[in-house]
Amino acid sequence: MPTVIRRAIESDVPVILHFIRELAQYERLAHRVAATEERLRETLFGALPAAEVLLADLDDECVGFAVFFSTYSTFLAQPGIYVEDLFVKPEARGKGVGLALVRQVAQVAVERGCGRMEWRVLDWNEPAIRFYQRLGAEPQTEGTKYRVLGKAIEKIAFGSAG
Repeated sequence: MPTVIRRAIESDVPVILHFIRELAQYERLAHRVAATEERLRETLFGALPAAEVLLADLDDECVGFAVFFSTYSTFLAQPGIYVEDLFVKPEARGKGVGLALVRQVAQVAVERGCGRMEWRVLDWNEPAIRFYQRLGAEPQTEGTKYRVLGKAIEKIAFGSAG
């Protein structure tokens, strides 16, 4: 039976949270997961959705997901897509599920006139690196990603940083 890719709906929130937790466990980052069903409902299906989710069904079982959102390239003057998460259950790997998810995201990118798709992969995740390289993806080395979280954002916003 072929992989079926579908857009997630609000009733899929428990499945989405399950995949987030499985991915975090795989990436050795489970201690960082703060997501809850309530927050996912609000941020994915509320008044101002921050991202979109695709789910992959194989043999009538949900076995993977992709979370992505819009970006913009000033150099290209075109929108883009950033794939935040791509995860396939270990028992479903090697069956074309990841490729089906990436293809569907790429189709969304083409429909929206996007000039690029981007994502991050952990340096130690050799299976993912090989998968992405087979797709023609190239690592970007022009800079270092920076991040601010929680209270640091508030300090910037309200003038107590810098």
